[in-house]
Amino acid sequence: MLQTAKDAALKMAPEMTVPDPVFDPVPDPDGGSWPPAREAWTAAILLMLAYTLAFVDRQALALLVQPIKEDLGASDTAMSLLYGLSFTLFYVIVGIPVAWLADRSNRRNIIVVSIFVWSLATAACGMTRSYGGLFAARVAVGTGEGGLSPAAYSILADYFPKNRLALAMGVYNMGVYLGGAGALILGGLIAGAVPPSSEIAIPVLGTMKGWHIIFLALGIPGALLSLAMLFVREPVRRGGVPKLAEPAGHENPGRKGSASVAQLFGQLSAHGRAYFGIIVGFALMIFVGNGTGAWIPAFLERSYGMSISQIGASYGWMVFFCGTSGALCGGFAGSWLQKRGVVNGNLLAAVIGFTALIPLTIGFPLMPTAGLALAGVGGMNFFAGFNFGGGLATLQSLTPNRMRAQVSVIYMLAINLVGSTLGPTSVALVTDMVFADPSRLGLSISIVCAVASPLALAALLFGMSGLPRRERAA
Repeated sequence: MLQTAKDAALKMAPEMTVPDPVFDPVPDPDGGSWPPAREAWTAAILLMLAYTLAFVDRQALALLVQPIKEDLGASDTAMSLLYGLSFTLFYVIVGIPVAWLADRSNRRNIIVVSIFVWSLATAACGMTRSYGGLFAARVAVGTGEGGLSPAAYSILADYFPKNRLALAMGVYNMGVYLGGAGALILGGLIAGAVPPSSEIAIPVLGTMKGWHIIFLALGIPGALLSLAMLFVREPVRRGGVPKLAEPAGHENPGRKGSASVAQLFGQLSAHGRAYFGIIVGFALMIFVGNGTGAWIPAFLERSYGMSISQIGASYGWMVFFCGTSGALCGGFAGSWLQKRGVVNGNLLAAVIGFTALIPLTIGFPLMPTAGLALAGVGGMNFFAGFNFGGGLATLQSLTPNRMRAQVSVIYMLAINLVGSTLGPTSVALVTDMVFADPSRLGLSISIVCAVASPLALAALLFGMSGLPRRERAA
């Protein structure tokens, strides 16, 4: 009876309704309803698992830097190019056309193909016997992974309303830390049973190094996940945000049609300060994250004498608990602030995380003990994860539907060119060219972070100041 009365009251005064708990469906501003909560969160979790596998395949190389370096006779700089440039090279080439396709066709199918391609390429890393061969295989990994995030961001923005999108983005980006931790933990366990530098005779494949076997094993789960992704339904495209001001002659393509190149650049130009600040800020944060993440295992080994299995057990679990909890907490914080009408609520959560990262990233490599260094690494992973949900939700909410994948690929290109390529290489160049001493790796990490972390915060604040008035007040 009480429920009947409540329903009647809602029908009489629909303008007074306010969305209830985080996981309940809410009205779609474009008309109709958003997808059911169960369907939306199933899609978010499967996409998160895909991102997890992507980072398992990506981060495994960082754990195996030392044995691969010794086997291939490579320098720190050469290994940094293997970690960053090789991965980014075809990501840059493939990402743009794939994003263009994602704004015009079935995004779910693009993701299915992407997962299968990068998993096959990861297994191919285990078949290489030279630096050139491994570089080529890493290029193929980047080729596959280039199709995931632009399509995933666009799908999530059509599954979740604005006041829950930060949480959904936070769940998706938990994959960064689940994958990074999984690579370290599983890699450490395998390394304990099969030392990476050992030689093992494998039927048909011949004699292989231990690190070859690790890559082969990591390539297997992708085929299964690509099949599971077929259960994700391609959602109906919707604007998801009020129409934003467009330059003269360009109409908002939010719900119908495809955005032209001129319309895309018109959108970027109309809100240039916001796009520039958010994208550059996150690119510099990833610069710090990848610059440290690529070298933390080697840093722990060189500075504190830890073995690969010890690093996998300690650093891996630190990334797992701190990174995933940070991504989840940041998503909740952004959604909570946004639902309560706080100005820049989603992006404000990211500002908190960017600020906390400055002392943590500079300080952890200078700690006198491994325990204190790992504590700093844990805090760094928590606040790095804290940033993603609100920042990415703001970027998607600012962008009309038929441009979201293309804007996302611009974001992904920036964070990969600046972060994945320049971050690890900058640390390696300081170690090789300035100190010429591998044992000074920790000091190199601290110097690079002392420059990049404050710049990241400054860029993000610049971007926040350029958000449209209606976006800031939403």
